[in-house]
Amino acid sequence: MSQPVCSCGEHVERFQQQISVMRRELKNLRQRADSSVRSHRKHMTALQSVLSTISENQLQVNVEPRVDQKSELSLEKGYIRTAPIGYINSCFVAKNGTPRQPTVCGPSRATLQIQQSVFSNPDHPLIGLEQYSHVWIIFLFHKNGHLSYKAKVKPPRLNGQRVGVYSTRSPHRPNALGLTLAKLERVEGETLHLSGVDMIMGTPVLDIKPYIPYYDCPHTRLDPVVKDWDLPSEDESDCQVTGPSTAGFLDSGGSTPCQVSPRSDGLGALGQVLSELKDYLQQGELTKDRPAEDGAVESKHSELDFAGPQGELVGRPHFGEESYSTIASWIRQPPVSTLEVRFTHHAERELKEFVACDSTGCYLSSPQPPPVMGKPKFKFLKDSDEATAAIKAVLSADPRSVYRRTRCQDRLFFFTMDTADITCWFGDGFAEVLQVQPLKL
Repeated sequence: MSQPVCSCGEHVERFQQQISVMRRELKNLRQRADSSVRSHRKHMTALQSVLSTISENQLQVNVEPRVDQKSELSLEKGYIRTAPIGYINSCFVAKNGTPRQPTVCGPSRATLQIQQSVFSNPDHPLIGLEQYSHVWIIFLFHKNGHLSYKAKVKPPRLNGQRVGVYSTRSPHRPNALGLTLAKLERVEGETLHLSGVDMIMGTPVLDIKPYIPYYDCPHTRLDPVVKDWDLPSEDESDCQVTGPSTAGFLDSGGSTPCQVSPRSDGLGALGQVLSELKDYLQQGELTKDRPAEDGAVESKHSELDFAGPQGELVGRPHFGEESYSTIASWIRQPPVSTLEVRFTHHAERELKEFVACDSTGCYLSSPQPPPVMGKPKFKFLKDSDEATAAIKAVLSADPRSVYRRTRCQDRLFFFTMDTADITCWFGDGFAEVLQVQPLKL
């Protein structure tokens, strides 16, 4: 009889494989446990903050302030109460894939409807706003999770380098306030139609302010020298402003009801000269539109780039000191390069299946526009060409976080654009769109 062959070596190898698998599983369990502990701590911190807020509110409700104490509950004492004036209805449903700045994607559109709970006539506060081309939108980052923040953050454009939170536009801040400059397409009743936005669906808006280049843009900000002959005489109205050139420097939101009217005395010619001088300065600002590097002043010992063309001061008439702005060098030359965006033939065919939005404004209809003859319909975008330009604008700026960029390079990236659900992947210096499907709600 033949002796049985010993298979101890096979058993040992099998056991070693099982041990290695068990070790990997234990490592994964440890990582999950650590993640659960961190998540539990964040939940407890958020719960404690909510409970403290509720207790403070109950204390304020139970203890009715006396007449002499009501004056203390004011803004001067730090008693701040805010309420959203409306909520954004945007083409971006989720944070993933939403532009980080308003100028990244021009075709991105949104609407903002003023709530009747704030104003009994919600269309009244928008009277006169149609005269402006752009507006400032002050909003809340309502998707910040547990409202955690740190003193130093890692902006995606710095690719992992840490800087102070107040030197960035990170949404994770002690007060989760956001500021964006949006283009005002039109005003219809109590609804604002905006474009070039970087806000997602349901963003609460706190305030709206018109964009005025005279005050908001340093390149157009002038410091006129007030002379005695600029002031009205005693027999004229106290609020009368002379000269047609000063009309642009007045803020219509002032507390004093002033009227602008030309003088009828001998200084009318002077006002005309000032008006012509103002037009000359504005033409100078428009004709200097060239790359900022030509006139930038770069210091050897500083990380700042000067955006103001100081070399143009010679031979150019101006009032007071020339205003210019400075920005961090990594804003103009970030370590993250712009990506090339590609579309597969399959993705191009799927994108062309979307029907164009009609001129009546699809975003005022139902949350999901019904398909036309079996084809999906855009809600904000006008046509497939504009959708292609919007997708390229979002992906060329690399919307991935630093973690996704470094740890999840081989994974697919998903985001929504209007009513389209987009699937893509990132390679070395490019992003490729693989699939464009109708958004399923």
